[in-house]
Amino acid sequence: MRLFDLHCDTLYRAYTEHSTLFNDSFHISFGKTKGIAPYIQCLAVWIPDEYRGDAAVALFDGCAGLLHEQLENTDILHCKTARDLEAAAGGGKTGVILTVESGAALGGSTENIAKLRQAGVKMMTLTWNGTNELGDGVGITDSRGLSDFGRRAVQEMERQGIVIDISHASERLFYEVAEITAKPIAASHSNAKAVCPHPRNLTDEQFCIIQQRGGIVGLNFCRDFLNKTATKSKMYDIIKAAEHFLSLGGEKTLAMGGDFDGADIPADMSGIETMPALYELFLRYYSQELTDDIFFGNAYRFFSRMLQE
Repeated sequence: MRLFDLHCDTLYRAYTEHSTLFNDSFHISFGKTKGIAPYIQCLAVWIPDEYRGDAAVALFDGCAGLLHEQLENTDILHCKTARDLEAAAGGGKTGVILTVESGAALGGSTENIAKLRQAGVKMMTLTWNGTNELGDGVGITDSRGLSDFGRRAVQEMERQGIVIDISHASERLFYEVAEITAKPIAASHSNAKAVCPHPRNLTDEQFCIIQQRGGIVGLNFCRDFLNKTATKSKMYDIIKAAEHFLSLGGEKTLAMGGDFDGADIPADMSGIETMPALYELFLRYYSQELTDDIFFGNAYRFFSRMLQE
């Protein structure tokens, strides 16, 4: 099977736990992906809300440095261009895309956007759950949306070719981003609020805005976002979330954004090695073409377009 996943926290976990991207105790280990080819994984540098300023910048630098170190002497491709993606897909290889979870990584300076781009960052959420220099995340009541700095950062991210990811955004911040941006946006790891009313999930209107703009939405495997009773969450709940988004016309918008190594996942899933079973489950309900688009094609085409800019 082919897989393109929009979000995991494996790189952050490897760095903060002084480990590697080949740790078989993690949800994702690049040593246990047999049978998945090509495999493109977005590796996020998560900046927790307690990190700000120089500490946030240093955390990004450390994670980016570990990624460079870990990829040496491997055949894993660090995909920075559309040509890199094509090489990974065409050769049945494993590729990674560096992303950031929380614009706190900028340390309050738009000049650092160029630095992120140089390091290979291709997508960034503006916030995590709290407030940072760019604005308010989903955990903030009475959100003020984007700050003035956040507006400048969004404009510079578009100019620099870094995809704006609105997972974790407050609703007000989401709508302000949609109003001032021109390019497609992403929700790398967010499910359907109509299926599971968690604040982190997307409303139908939000999904449709992303869909109409040519954006991408990744299905999140976090059990809290899949089922009102998190402990009852099963792999089948991912089908339920997908079905709702597909009912809104999301056939070319929907992708995978599992949140491996960053969330508690359903009891009948263990990690990356479970993805072939999930793929087979999707094939019980959807055509081969649609299943392949959700697992690989939609995200591949999205990033192929965005990485050419």
